[in-house]
Amino acid sequence: MSEFIPISVIGSSTCTQEVARLAEAVGRELAKRGATVVCGGLGGVMEAVCKGAREAGGHTIGILPRDDRSEANSWVEIPIVTGIGYARNAVVVKTGLAVIAIDGAFGTLSEIGHAVGQDDPLTVIGLKTWELSKNGETDNTLIRAKDPVDAVDKAMTAARARLERDGNR
Repeated sequence: MSEFIPISVIGSSTCTQEVARLAEAVGRELAKRGATVVCGGLGGVMEAVCKGAREAGGHTIGILPRDDRSEANSWVEIPIVTGIGYARNAVVVKTGLAVIAIDGAFGTLSEIGHAVGQDDPLTVIGLKTWELSKNGETDNTLIRAKDPVDAVDKAMTAARARLERDGNR
């Protein structure tokens, strides 16, 4: 049995074709490396990353905001219904060993906050997403990626470090 490496991918439920291409490339690259995509399960970035992963033979989990599993995009392999609305954003990020943020609106920003604001912060890799600042100064908590391969490289490195630190749990 191969190692389970869940990587959360977050982004807007609507996106441009350019952003969709980036998300598909991230999904493909994660699948090639044996990672499982975890996302919010709806459209936009979530659908594109799932499409890329599934087309490359990877696995996808969609953490849905409502009670209807049929709301999952057609590329979600494992839909998880929550009925908790946007509160599911915390579940999306905490399921991953690292997070890749692509583009995104305020829901994505809340997910970034859940990832970096916990006692044991998750590494968040940003690809054309939010810039963070604190007290008027740039905050480098969000690690920038130059392209999909770079984003996945950084996320996989962070995920493997977390696995090693936690004893592969």
